[in-house]
Amino acid sequence: MSFRIDDLFSGDTIDTKNGGTMRIGVWINVAGILAGGLLGYMCGSHLKQRMQDSLTAVCGISVIFIGISGAMEGMLRVAGNSISSGNAMLVTVCLALGTLVGEMLNIEGLFESFGQWLKLKTGNAKDQNFVNGFVSASLTVCIGAMAIVGSIQDGILGDWSILATKAILDLIIIMVMTCSMGKGCVFSAIPVLIFEGVITLFASFLQPIMTDAAMADLSLVGSVLIFCVGINLVFGKKVSVANMLPSVVFAVIAAFLPL
Repeated sequence: MSFRIDDLFSGDTIDTKNGGTMRIGVWINVAGILAGGLLGYMCGSHLKQRMQDSLTAVCGISVIFIGISGAMEGMLRVAGNSISSGNAMLVTVCLALGTLVGEMLNIEGLFESFGQWLKLKTGNAKDQNFVNGFVSASLTVCIGAMAIVGSIQDGILGDWSILATKAILDLIIIMVMTCSMGKGCVFSAIPVLIFEGVITLFASFLQPIMTDAAMADLSLVGSVLIFCVGINLVFGKKVSVANMLPSVVFAVIAAFLPL
C-alpha cells in the first residue's frame, strides 16, 4: 500500500492494497463544518458579547446532554419492568489508564500548540478565543462512534450516509460554537479531515477490530469525554479532555478481554 500525504487533500478516490478507499463521505463532513463555521461567523459578528457568552453556555449544556444520553445508553439496561446499570468499572478503568497515558504524552499541549500555530498562520494573533475554540470544537466533532463507523462504512462500502448525517449535526454544532467562540472553531475541519481520512484509508484493517462490542465500549467512553467537553464550555476549562483521548483506545481493547 502506498499513498502520499497530498492524496488526503485531493478529490480522487484512493485505493489501498487491502480495499480501503478515500471517498466522498469525509469531504461531505468537512464541508458541513466549514458551512457551519461560515454561517456562525457571519451571525456572530452581529452579536453582543453578552449574547455570545449565553450561546457558549447553551452550547455547552447541549453538549453535556449529548454526552449524558450516549453514556446512559451504554450503561443502562432495561429488562422487563426494571432498569439496571453496568459498565461503571469499564468507564473508570479506561478513563484512568487513558488519562495517565494522555498526560504523559501531553496530547492537550500538542492540540494547543497546533492551535497556536494555526492562529499565527491564519492572521488571528489577536483572537484570544481562537485556540480554545479550535480545541473545544475539534474534540466535540472528532470524538464519537459516528466518525469511526461512518468512515469505515464509507471506505469499504462507499456508503457515506452516516458521515452525511454527522455533517448535518456538525454544521449545527459548529455554527453555534463559532457564533460564541469565534473563528477557531472553523478550523476543527482539519482534525476531522485527518482523523476520518486516515480511518477511511485503513478501513479494511480496522473493520475486524471494530466489533459491535468494541463500538459499544468506544461509544460509551467517548460519550463521557463529550460530556467533559460540555463541562469546559459551561464552567471554563476544568478538564484536559484531549489528554483523556487514549481512553477510547483502552475501551476498544477492553472489548476483547475476558471480563
